[in-house]
Amino acid sequence: MTATAGGVDAPGRAEVGARTLRTDRWWLAPAATAVGLLAFVVYGGVRTFQQQYFFADERYLTPFYSPCVSLGCASEPGAAHFGMFLPDHPLIPYAALSLPFLLGFRLTCYYYRKAYYRSFWLSPPACAVPEPHAQYSGETRFPLILQNVHRYFFYVAVLVSLVNTYDALVAFRHPTDGFVVGVGNLVLLVNVALLWLYTVSCHSCRHVMGGRLTHFSKHPVRYRLWTWISVLNTRHMLFAWVTLGTLVLTDLYVALVAAGTITDFRILGAGGM
Repeated sequence: MTATAGGVDAPGRAEVGARTLRTDRWWLAPAATAVGLLAFVVYGGVRTFQQQYFFADERYLTPFYSPCVSLGCASEPGAAHFGMFLPDHPLIPYAALSLPFLLGFRLTCYYYRKAYYRSFWLSPPACAVPEPHAQYSGETRFPLILQNVHRYFFYVAVLVSLVNTYDALVAFRHPTDGFVVGVGNLVLLVNVALLWLYTVSCHSCRHVMGGRLTHFSKHPVRYRLWTWISVLNTRHMLFAWVTLGTLVLTDLYVALVAAGTITDFRILGAGGM
């Protein structure tokens, strides 16, 4: 028995020579997505390996360097909240303990899969636009089968979010001025709050809360958490993009203050107005 062709090659379909009959700018969305993701990757890569301007006003630590556990953090000892034990090398990020897991969490995220599948692999680039690939195996073969470890990256992402929260809280205390509140504190707080929203709105978090329950009535607390997370989950794509922006803005603010380009305005505490 011969296999019957399917999809756009199925028998009985109209013979259309054009790739698609769409006349709108369907390519705009995947192109914009590719530009946005590439911009973040380039900026993040440069800053991660720059290994300077990561700690400002003796209390602000950029999330790109958290936790700062490299021996190179000795240049800013106040940034090493959890000790220094990784070797100092130009090719080893100061936050090498967390960055690989955070990258894995984002790469395997359900939304980001859709984003880069469509924008970089054109699989498919848009609705009603056939993809150029001759075969499709889904996520059943290497390397895409590794997407199934997303839930484990989620657990580590929660730990890293706790570390970021700690960084934001200890930043309220200046080593010589005591408790102070500056613009940088607000920047760190907003960033970590949005990171939490992105993390807990994750599909894996929703599954952990109630995915395996067969009787919601027997687990009222988990059911309530599941409903809240479900509401956040509808905005997961928004949080995915917003946090890319706030990560860049937070890092840029810390870098500019550390470089002396701008001055952190004190709202409360010594030197405040």
